[in-house]
Amino acid sequence: MNNYHTHTYRCKHASGDVADYVEAARRAGLGELGFSDHTPLPDGRGSENRMDLDQLDGYFAALEAARRAEEAGRGGEEGGAAGGGRLRILRGLECEWSTEYDSFIRDELLGRHELDYLVSGTHFYLRDGAWEDSAAIRQATGLVAYAAHIERSVASGLFAFIAHPDLYCMGYLAWDEDARACARDILAAASAAKIPVEINGYGMRKPHVRGPEGERWPYPHEGFWDLAASYDIDVVVNSDAHRPIDTAACLERGRDMAAKRGLKVLETLPGPVVPADAS
Repeated sequence: MNNYHTHTYRCKHASGDVADYVEAARRAGLGELGFSDHTPLPDGRGSENRMDLDQLDGYFAALEAARRAEEAGRGGEEGGAAGGGRLRILRGLECEWSTEYDSFIRDELLGRHELDYLVSGTHFYLRDGAWEDSAAIRQATGLVAYAAHIERSVASGLFAFIAHPDLYCMGYLAWDEDARACARDILAAASAAKIPVEINGYGMRKPHVRGPEGERWPYPHEGFWDLAASYDIDVVVNSDAHRPIDTAACLERGRDMAAKRGLKVLETLPGPVVPADAS
């Protein structure tokens, strides 16, 4: 198994550094570990929950050091950590996309840094010119704007997968026709763009919420993934680790969730996952 959604202390709401997660991945027998800390934004928006711009170089230096240590320690052997071989470490970032940040992502991030992939993580979305919290949607108009924002993000062609596409279910508690319409819009966009969607293990570790249908995880939402089975999409299952102890957490549970619905789980990210014209 692999995990492509991993954070470090730099995002200010996680703990541990790259080496701590690498060690945890080895103990769990993972074959690939992708780091996707929250991308800093040039205007400093949301800086309380993401790294600062001046931390980017340190982030990539820590990743490079871990890669070199892994190769030196294992003699370049293949076969995955479970078999005593080399753990493959991937360099990524989780991005908040918008038209105002598109050139920053392409020129500053992809132009300056050797990245393996980018993740589309819509924690905030634009509605009527204002940024709103994706996890605090209460009205159908918010759902429409959230889905439209993800559709535009996907259309950028920058991303390897859509992280926690059902994050809106954390605040919008009813699984009604508006919630289903939001899911259909996101899934249709993913299918058209041939971009995988993520079953996210972090939501399985959060406190339960209670909606009209009863108590449940904030996300992943069972109803969302029931609908996903009707679309031509691939799935990635990730831990979304914010602590080293969670590096492989909920991967089996997420895979079971996919298997129950006949969804195809990708064993590795498709490549190349960064646009060829990024540099």
